[in-house]
Amino acid sequence: MGTKKPPFPSHRGMDFIFVLLVLPLLILEWIGDRVIYLLKLLIKIVLIPYNLYLFIFDKIYTFIKFLIISLYQFFCSTLSKTGNIEAPRAKARGIFGIISFNPSEAEILRIHPRLESHGFLRRRIKISFRFPKISWKNWKFRLPASVILFFIKVKYFFLGALLTGLLIFVYFTQMTVASLPNPKTLTLGNFPVTTKIYDRNNILLYEIYAEENRTPLPLADIPDIVKTATIAIEDKEFYFHQGFSFTGITRALIHNLQENTLEGGSTITQQLVRNAFLTSEKTYLRKIKELVLSVWTEYTYSKDEILEMYLNQVPYGGTVWGIETAADTYFGKKVQNLTLAEAALLAGLPASPSKYSPNGSHPELTRERQIQVLNNMYQEGYIDSNQLNEAINQPLVFNNQIIAIEAPHFVMYVREILERYYGVSIVEKGGLRVTTSLDLSLQKKVQNILANEVGKLSNLQVGNGAVLITDPKNGEILSMVGSVNYFDSKKDGNVNLTTSLRQPGSAIKVVTYAEALSHGFTAATILYDTPVTFNLSGQTPYTPVNYDGKFHGAVTLRTALASSYNIPAVKTLFQIGQKNMINRGRMMGISSWNDDSRFGLSLTLGGGEVTMLDMARVYGTLANSGNLIALRPILSVTNYKGEKLPLPPIRKTEAVSEEIAFIISSILTDNVSRTPAFGPNSALVIPGKSVAVKTGTSDNKRDNWTIGFTPNFVVATWVGNNDNSPMHPTLTSGVTGAAPIWKIIMTDLLQEKPDEPFPKPEKITSVFCYGRTEYFVAGTVPQTGCRMSVPSSTKPTN
Repeated sequence: MGTKKPPFPSHRGMDFIFVLLVLPLLILEWIGDRVIYLLKLLIKIVLIPYNLYLFIFDKIYTFIKFLIISLYQFFCSTLSKTGNIEAPRAKARGIFGIISFNPSEAEILRIHPRLESHGFLRRRIKISFRFPKISWKNWKFRLPASVILFFIKVKYFFLGALLTGLLIFVYFTQMTVASLPNPKTLTLGNFPVTTKIYDRNNILLYEIYAEENRTPLPLADIPDIVKTATIAIEDKEFYFHQGFSFTGITRALIHNLQENTLEGGSTITQQLVRNAFLTSEKTYLRKIKELVLSVWTEYTYSKDEILEMYLNQVPYGGTVWGIETAADTYFGKKVQNLTLAEAALLAGLPASPSKYSPNGSHPELTRERQIQVLNNMYQEGYIDSNQLNEAINQPLVFNNQIIAIEAPHFVMYVREILERYYGVSIVEKGGLRVTTSLDLSLQKKVQNILANEVGKLSNLQVGNGAVLITDPKNGEILSMVGSVNYFDSKKDGNVNLTTSLRQPGSAIKVVTYAEALSHGFTAATILYDTPVTFNLSGQTPYTPVNYDGKFHGAVTLRTALASSYNIPAVKTLFQIGQKNMINRGRMMGISSWNDDSRFGLSLTLGGGEVTMLDMARVYGTLANSGNLIALRPILSVTNYKGEKLPLPPIRKTEAVSEEIAFIISSILTDNVSRTPAFGPNSALVIPGKSVAVKTGTSDNKRDNWTIGFTPNFVVATWVGNNDNSPMHPTLTSGVTGAAPIWKIIMTDLLQEKPDEPFPKPEKITSVFCYGRTEYFVAGTVPQTGCRMSVPSSTKPTN
């Protein structure tokens, strides 16, 4: 009789668990041994940074080994707790920690005779695996032979796939790494080129010096508050990662997937190599290069050396490079003498020097960034609550700087656009030649007019003003004066009021009536300027009033808009619906109406904040026969080699029909229709010229606007106070605030040009109505005379 074979277990589930969880560990160990051997062999064959590969692989390998050991221990622990199998006494062995149980001879598993020819696998199973006892029966288990033979056959497939993958990986890595600069050159310095910004006539406005004006310091001479502030805001895990942060990358990846963008998660090391070697283009290839260089740099230098290079080499705004130069430029002191509050402010600059600069257009962002740095330092344990509060409350005294700059608000506006489009490094070191749309001679003239006229308004508690001039045909910005004096720090003169959100007052009514005309209203439609209270669900009762506190009865739409009566405008908005007006405003160029729920019926009276840039787009749309063209401050950009760089394309879209644009322009040009409110000889009249113009004054006299246009110019003016304090109550709507400034500028622009009325579209019909010639879109002429009511088809949507 032959030797009796041990019976196969009737409980087949244990075989499945063994194959599923234990045998893959054996295969992974076998593959791991050969991966290391092949990787070392291939690294020696191709000329790539040997130590870098070993460094990267060691980190990955350590992580995988830890993961597999943990999984196996979890498996054994789980089976032990179920009571169905005893947890073996295990100890880690081999590359991936495959388990050795040290059983007795009697417990050695017999190998099936079909496996005798496979000595390697027989030995590995005999030595490495021992089946534990089954609690309900003292049987010995063995692995089915068919399963073992299967893995013997497929092991060659895995080996081939592994070799192929490794060859592809090494080839592409070699190609990428070979093109990368060596991080050892970080200590050799770079050679940036100056970026220059010109006006449309090639007059220099501003230089962004290519020279990296800096005074290098050893890390030992840089105070701890500067180091910790930088680490807290830029890279909290700096001393723990190897060049990149899994946390930062994961956070950035989630944000990118949600926002459909490609952004950062950059460590201090990544920022250092990006500023030194790479561009700011947002591509995955650039990001991969950045990661490789970061790991390579971490292997080449110590953490302290990297931090020292970062603090000495990154930009802090303009020509300011390095922390020592930043301390001297902004505060007039050595870095060793910086206070905690000052160190926090400087630490926040490198992420976006122009955006967070205390000399930029948004000092409130500088303050927010400083507080963010201090809060991060507190959360990381670098400072206590007393230091936090003291630093937040400490007033900062900035060093007075004399900057050689023309049209500073415009230049800073252009610079922000360039940095968004090309990246900070290219703008500050790439030697760009930027030709802008600005006319410097016009800019200087407008600056003087604004300063003189605002000075005359001091008795009306007017402290500041702004002017924007554009060409509606192409969107070019001809002049941008963001305040009376850019360098007047007492009045926050560096704040650009052309880009700041302010209430437009009645100047926004053109959007209301443009939408109304698209709903079947006409310039002859009768509107009722009579008392009314709106009781809308979920809102407090709203009772609009006119600027003069009077009611004017039945008036035409033409008169209501030209004389800027409030009650007819609110009633019209109620008829056409707030959402329709909001959508029309967006179509005409308003970028700030993002949350519909914020607005009510007061939207037509200026309840929704806008920027002067928004208003220039709206009125430019009307001047350009209903076509919206994006504002265009930059005409061309070339690099230091003279090669033209791409710019955003010029897009032209129809925001309103040319017939509606013509009718609105006709109303705003009609001095007779606005005489009831402004008189016949107001500052809105330019004798002999066809100019459309509208005023606007916000609640409590905080904002005062006048915006006018011809087919060739849009001129927007604003007066008020940066701190949002009200002007004098006697300020008349537009005509004693912004209007005189507007008239002087517009008169100067038109004085040597012939009158140019707005072109009349073919589909406009002229009809004598209410004692004057009225314009109608074809098909809207009243069939029963001029007495028309509000179109019955228009239903309230509020």
